[in-house]
Amino acid sequence: MGLRKLHQFRCYSISGVDLAPETILIRGARQLLTLRGPKEPRRGAALQELGIIHDGSLLIRGGVLQEVGPTRRVENLAEARDAVEINAAGRVVMPGFVDSHTHLVFPLPGSPEDPETGGASAVRASTGKRLESRARPHLEAMARHGTTTVEVKTGCGPDEAAETKLLRVLGELKRDSLDLHATVFFRLPAPDLRGGEFLREAVQWFCGEFLPKVRKRRLARIVDLAWDDDSEGRGEALCRCLAAARSLGFSCKIHAAGTSTHSAIEAAIHYGAISIDHLEHAPLASAAMLAQAPAVTTLLPGTTLLSGGPDAPARAFVDAGAAPALATNFNPFLNPMLNMQTAVSLACLRMGLTAAEAISAATINGAYALGHAAKTASLEFGKSADLVILNIPDYREIAGHLGVNLVHLTMRRGQVIYKEGEVAPRSAHDARRTW
Repeated sequence: MGLRKLHQFRCYSISGVDLAPETILIRGARQLLTLRGPKEPRRGAALQELGIIHDGSLLIRGGVLQEVGPTRRVENLAEARDAVEINAAGRVVMPGFVDSHTHLVFPLPGSPEDPETGGASAVRASTGKRLESRARPHLEAMARHGTTTVEVKTGCGPDEAAETKLLRVLGELKRDSLDLHATVFFRLPAPDLRGGEFLREAVQWFCGEFLPKVRKRRLARIVDLAWDDDSEGRGEALCRCLAAARSLGFSCKIHAAGTSTHSAIEAAIHYGAISIDHLEHAPLASAAMLAQAPAVTTLLPGTTLLSGGPDAPARAFVDAGAAPALATNFNPFLNPMLNMQTAVSLACLRMGLTAAEAISAATINGAYALGHAAKTASLEFGKSADLVILNIPDYREIAGHLGVNLVHLTMRRGQVIYKEGEVAPRSAHDARRTW
């Protein structure tokens, strides 16, 4: 059964609810990148090992990968005889991209001088449905560009009503086709006239009140702390937040966009963070520390392209033995880049990574940055069928296609959530029906 007959089984909308066919055969990929390898974040030479099968095929049943191997073997299996077939001839098939660092739902349009306060007020004033409707088109665009797993942060500061509303909205968005991971993002408040009193109150609220509620209601499982400045007791306050989050069972990330990178890396190691992100201001000497850290080093190449700031020294990190991940840092107002293919290209063109290293960083290591690698981001038996088919014959071509969408098809849990269509003339009368 060819790809054309797949239409009778599903719609291609990201919010479609059609069930996946019982068995699917993706057949004849020119390069099948399995990303099979060690059960840990990829470092050093392991970043170059993509587990490529030339003329490879996949057999999927119930949204789970059942067989991965050479086409001649897979297509002759008994289970493949009645499978729905997708022809991948001449194309690259690889795991779906994992965007492990985004600010997709916050901040909203608010006060430019104080986006946290102004944005939190905008969240409180908006309805949950309106917040969902703003976020959903971005998720759909991510699916069209090959992302199958995405992390989304909050960030309203010590505003419990706004933070809780965002977390509930993210819970609703999880019902859509992308695998969405909600993260509580917390930044210590700036000093005020009361000195350290306001800081102590904010930490007490976050550790003693808010996080226990989030845990009890199962609104999130990841906490990300902004490590912008560790002066005047702020480092101790951040460590208290990390310890409280860990004691409650949260996975922790550190948002190290400031200049206090040394202490941020030390805290990531001490508290067992799953990732440390940004590091644009990290000195070369920090590479050795990152190599010793179990945390994934999440690089955000699109951020500095737009801001004009320095790139993180990615090549030094990788050469020292750090485990890199790539993400977009998407923010609809401040950093409107949501295409992980562009992140891969920029990592190659500006940061010195090879195409293989960038793909490992944008898939399996991104999944480790979310504590989710056991279920996705490599194509092997028992994992979720989260994958993309690209309109290129060789994976190395991704680096040179900056700003081009190479995705032919995106699949999440065995469901086709996007397939490219033809460009065809349409009358104004027909087009009006879709407006």
